[in-house]
Amino acid sequence: MEILLLVGRLFFTLLFIGSGIGHLRQTAAMAGYASSKGVPAAKAATIISGVMLVLGVVYIALGFYADLGALLIFVFLIPTAFLMHAYWKETDPMAKMNEMIAFNKDIALAGAALAFFYIFAKHGDTVGLVLSNSTLF
Repeated sequence: MEILLLVGRLFFTLLFIGSGIGHLRQTAAMAGYASSKGVPAAKAATIISGVMLVLGVVYIALGFYADLGALLIFVFLIPTAFLMHAYWKETDPMAKMNEMIAFNKDIALAGAALAFFYIFAKHGDTVGLVLSNSTLF
């Protein structure tokens, strides 16, 4: 059964690794988009969120401080949902639907990150197939 948790962790992290690297390699473009959505200090927020994503996925994938990694992903997703996908501000029906889908996806993924946090914070010393059973919480 431990293989299922490993596969779940890897599938979960695949979604975020490209985004995290993109935040760090294409900072200007991503900061411009964030700024257009009203994100304060968009360039700094883009860099910080990129670091959070990369660290979070590495920690979760390797199982090294995976509780902290899951918390980093959770903390990234909640403001992202509300700041970047504020569907209630959209007037165009298609844009509203697309933003609502992205908002709901971010909230659902935040729930999954919170579940990973719980698993590793509560059972980290017994979870197999990890680089280390180190946990922060």
